[in-house]
Amino acid sequence: MTQIHLGISTCPNDTFAFHGILEKKVDLRGLEFRIELLDVEDLNQRLFAGDFDVAKASFHAALLLSAELGVLRAGAALGFGVGPLLLAARPDTHPRDPLLPDNGAQPARVLCPGEHTTATLLYKLFHPGKGELKQVLFSDIMPALTNGDADFGVCIHEGRFTWEQQGLALVEDLGARWEEATSSPLPLGGILARHRLGRELITTVRDVLTDSLTYAHTHRGETVDTMRRYAQELNEEVMFQHVDLYVNEWTTELGDMGRVALGLLHSHGVKVGLCPEDAPGLRVY
Repeated sequence: MTQIHLGISTCPNDTFAFHGILEKKVDLRGLEFRIELLDVEDLNQRLFAGDFDVAKASFHAALLLSAELGVLRAGAALGFGVGPLLLAARPDTHPRDPLLPDNGAQPARVLCPGEHTTATLLYKLFHPGKGELKQVLFSDIMPALTNGDADFGVCIHEGRFTWEQQGLALVEDLGARWEEATSSPLPLGGILARHRLGRELITTVRDVLTDSLTYAHTHRGETVDTMRRYAQELNEEVMFQHVDLYVNEWTTELGDMGRVALGLLHSHGVKVGLCPEDAPGLRVY
């Protein structure tokens, strides 16, 4: 058995896609997976620290780590209408406003879900210098807004479907802004593998993941308990809304459009100093 140290996020799109592997419902092709499920920014940081053979990561982090890791053609989260939302604690406010009600002389307090998330890259790309940014766990953002502990937050994952129930206000759909600027799907994150594993082993991992995706689609009801075990939002309808949005044609196959989108993310990241211009391109396996 060849052991693979695998890290994936706790979000429904990942636990859905990896259900067949987590529950050993598919042929693992001689691989033994040691799996950790973490928040996506924790996964990003662990990859920077040299952990994991294969792991989910934000594409912002992936671009910074391209000398060491490549992205699998299967398992990516990208598309149209999938982007993070910039939310406000109070309606009719914007982080560009120099002063906000009850803030006195303080700048707007803006929460983001991790330094190397694609969500933070988009905020800095489209709202440079606006507000005082703080990085927190993604699931803490909406509670902080409703409690008045922050003015704005960049919301990802299940919160995209529940923010109105929390009484929050939408400032901007950052994904829609990206689509308008690039005419491209937004690349959020993908499954990265270390180059040192070699192409043959990486291809085997990718094939097992492809089988797991196929299994999840054909045994959809089976995945509910797996998703619910790790999800922030336990409502089955919300979990499948999440899956149906983020597990799409580009999850099955990154394709040419996905590669173009990654190139655009890199070039826009370079513009705002968040990606090095001389970094090697992200290899696709």
